[in-house]
Formats: sequence, structure tokens, C-alpha cells
Amino acid sequence: MKDQFGRTINYLRISVTDRCNFRCRYCMPEQGVTKRSHNDILTLEEIAEIADAAVSLGIMKIRLTGGEPLVRRGIEELCRKLKSNHNLKELTLTTNGSLLAEKAVILKQSGVDRLNISLDTLREERFRSITRGGSLGNVLQSIDAAEAAGFEGTKINTVLIGGFNDDEIPDFAGLTRDRALNVRFIELMPIGEANKWPKSAFLNAETVLERVPELKRIGTDGAAELYQIPGAAGKVGLIRPLSHNFCGECSRIRLTADGMLKPCLHSDTEIPLRGLHGEELLSAIREGIYNKPARHYINRDGISGTENRTMNEIGG
Repeated sequence: MKDQFGRTINYLRISVTDRCNFRCRYCMPEQGVTKRSHNDILTLEEIAEIADAAVSLGIMKIRLTGGEPLVRRGIEELCRKLKSNHNLKELTLTTNGSLLAEKAVILKQSGVDRLNISLDTLREERFRSITRGGSLGNVLQSIDAAEAAGFEGTKINTVLIGGFNDDEIPDFAGLTRDRALNVRFIELMPIGEANKWPKSAFLNAETVLERVPELKRIGTDGAAELYQIPGAAGKVGLIRPLSHNFCGECSRIRLTADGMLKPCLHSDTEIPLRGLHGEELLSAIREGIYNKPARHYINRDGISGTENRTMNEIGG
């Protein structure tokens, strides 16, 4: 289905829970967020119904996110249900990697095609600091477990943070030399907790090319500009939501854990889908797709138009 600006919308990101076992500093406050009751969160059946309706309207790719999707009980059942819709071409999942080592095999068996693993530092002390208590070892084990389970094209999502991990850019790029990993450097976005951070924290992704000058441009993959170290097994991606507006090519919509359709990450516009069925549900999704804004709304002060949500509610 196309929106009013002629963009084909074929990608749905679903937040299956707002809960997370990390407290990443740019995502959540130290004390965490007010937990919604289970009654306020979409059931697995409701998620599947909305997903099937979206697929019938032309959605071809679904990504499951959180919070942390692997803390959601029954996530494997949901994956199997979604993948049973033969019109869905790709099912992917984004995880912080803390629980993936024990679930990689069953996720593969349940129909997940590909994984994104969030990892912002390769140093244990920094990892504990940014996640407020997480274990880097668990995440590194999960990367190995994903490879052993047969996942290919695994993406490592690294948020660029000035003064925190910019000195590790060559180390992250180096992960692609001998392994078929795709390391994607993502510009920090001014949402939620990050709204309060100094401007020095917000690095232009061009910094990656300055720090790893041997990278050669090889193409694009969705929102990512692709580069490669000559002879490397994997690739490096740059995702620039701030320095390079890619709204004209955006193909995605989002479903929050409490059942709101968000046509744009950086907009407060939300369309309630919970409780809708049949033609009412289809009509609401059509409305959300058609009225997707032309561009994101990060204001002149660099603050996102999404003011009433933290990233754990929207989905990464």
C-alpha cells in the first residue's frame, strides 16, 4: 500500500513488550519506567491479528522489538504464528542479546529469518555502565550462538555516542574482517532520556569514515549506507537519521506494545488499533499508512516530536 506521498509501506515494526532487563542510559531512566499491567499490553493473539491484517494490506516484513522481546512469554509461539502467514516474506527480531544464547535455536526453528543484536561497546566496564548492570559476555556468547543456530546476515546495532564509544569505532568495524557480521553504526537520536544529553554526544556518522578510512562504499540496504573493508567477510552500515534525512524512502510503520499504530517514530500521532477487527481494523491501518507524514519532526533544538514515549515503548 502507498501513502499520500507515493511511498510504498511494506515494513511493520512491532513492540511486543515495553519491559526490558537492561536500563540503557539513552533509553530508560535509572529507576526504570512505570510498568504497564499485562491487561494494558496486546495479547499474542491481538498482535497476530493486527499483523495478519497489515500483511493483507501489503506489509512484507515484520520486525519484533521491545523493550526486550525475549522477556515476553510466548515469543516463540508468536513467531511461529506470524511466519505461518505465507504472504509474509521476512520475520526479523531485534534483541539486546542477554537471553539470546539460550533461545537462538528455537527462534530459528520458529521462523525468525534474521537477527539484530544491540551492542554499544566491546568493553566490559563500559557495557555495565551504559546498560546499568548488563553482561557483555552474555551478548558475545549470543552472537556466537546465533551463528551456530544457522542465522546469517546478523546485524550488530551500535549507537554512536560521543565521548563514550567513538574510540571503539575501529574495533567494531574490525569485527567484520573475519566474520560475516554486519555492524551498523546508528546516530544517537534525541528521544526520551537522550533529549537531556549534551550536543557533544550526538556524533555525525561521517566520523566512522574518518576513523576507518579504508572503508569503501558498496551500496545501500534500506536506511543503511553500506561500506566494506576490502577483503572483509562482513559489512559496515551507516544509519543517519539526523545528518541525512531518509524520510523520502521510509517504508515503515510501528505498532506499540499497547496497541497504537505510529506512522512515524518522531511524531506523537498514534492510531488506536486494540479492539478493532475485520474491516474496522483494516480501515484504521489504511488511515495510518496513508497519513504517514512526509518527514520526521525533530525540532530546531534537536528534540524529537515524540514526547510522550520512551524508546522501550515504541520499539527500537
